[in-house]
Amino acid sequence: MEAWKTYQEQHKDRFLNELLELLRIPSVSARTENKDDMIACANLVKQRLLEAGADSVTIYPTAGHPIVYGEKMIDAGKPTVLVYGHYDVQPADPLELWNSGPFEPVIKDGKIFARGACDDKGQFYMHVKALETLTNTNSLPVNVKFIIEGEEEIGSPNLGIFVKEHTTLLKADVILISDTAMLSIDNPSIDVGVRGLSYIEVEVTGPNRDLHSGVYGGAVANPITILAHMITSLHDENNHITIPGFYNDVVESSAEERAELAKAPYDEAAYKEELGVTALWGEKGYSTNERTGIRPTLELNGIWGGYTGEGSKTVLPSKAHAKISCRLVPNQKHEVMTELIINHIISIAPAGVTVKAAPHHGGDPYMTPVDSIEYRAAAKAIETTFGKAPIPVRGGGSIPITALFEAELGCKVVFLGFGLDSDNLHSPNEKYDLVNFYKGIETIPYFHAFFAEMKQ
Repeated sequence: MEAWKTYQEQHKDRFLNELLELLRIPSVSARTENKDDMIACANLVKQRLLEAGADSVTIYPTAGHPIVYGEKMIDAGKPTVLVYGHYDVQPADPLELWNSGPFEPVIKDGKIFARGACDDKGQFYMHVKALETLTNTNSLPVNVKFIIEGEEEIGSPNLGIFVKEHTTLLKADVILISDTAMLSIDNPSIDVGVRGLSYIEVEVTGPNRDLHSGVYGGAVANPITILAHMITSLHDENNHITIPGFYNDVVESSAEERAELAKAPYDEAAYKEELGVTALWGEKGYSTNERTGIRPTLELNGIWGGYTGEGSKTVLPSKAHAKISCRLVPNQKHEVMTELIINHIISIAPAGVTVKAAPHHGGDPYMTPVDSIEYRAAAKAIETTFGKAPIPVRGGGSIPITALFEAELGCKVVFLGFGLDSDNLHSPNEKYDLVNFYKGIETIPYFHAFFAEMKQ
């Protein structure tokens, strides 16, 4: 494997410059004004896959943004690894909180600062460079396929359709995803699962128009006040979610799993300092790591209504809105949970207002068995390059397509992420450590080698 390290060291500067070029494209899937940027980004991904050694790469149009599919097939008798990633990124707002332009990548203190640096351009690009390494050292032990989509940040509305229509094209023995985090470079970990997601939007309507708050205040229900009361009622004094039936399908973690999770390094003082908070908040009876991994949550992601411009306007608004997301755990199904949440919110609306609630997107939770060949190959690869065995943990985020991947393609998903929870994903000043970027490129070839070996 010395040839891999030699090749990677010789080309590391080019690897980085190529990533920076990718990061300069504002591929924001949520905004129609970035449609041309999405196409440009897909084309660049295609170009880089071909340069890395892919035999063929095709850009498939969808009802939304295009999907890039590429493959390097060396032997039909060898195992096939399907790499999933996404080239779309979150909106960069609020722009004023960035220390540098979100699409003008800056390297500072050994970190790349840019939108998409970690989520997910920096992480999926490690796989492109791993393929290049293996191809150019004539040591590729598996067939490799890539599916890089452009809609993950808006719930992958068209990827499921594509997967169902192309099961033969995507046939593989394992799906490899680097869109998760590890505890730290000193304490490597592997996510053995990700939470599901249910995302809804709520609209509360009171009077048929905005009213003068002096003339009508105290006589007509204020939709913002009503919405605030409704949202507050969704948690009790122990921060337990109050929606009837919310926890019915939750698979409670065993004492053994909770004990393993407790082994993960955790410094509460440092955690609070890094976030700039003086106290933590969450469901009573669970540790911070448990709250962010093995427990379901309900969070308010946005709320608005009335006058929010400069200065003052004494208005009693006609409408108020909120965006709410729930992270789900095994065995909660996002369709069931979305219906449950919507029905509850509508049911608690008081007289004087009308409430509408509609789903945005969602996905089911997913778990990788730690005794599987797929997980063991990933753990051995991490141990080889980091010098210590990874800690199995549960990720708090969601990758909605994972459960569908297994259902349609009949193979397991492995999360081989190299980001950090502190990388400001979805926030201003997103970053990715260069050490992690290069360590990922170093580690991925070992996964391919060990997986091929274990599948024999």
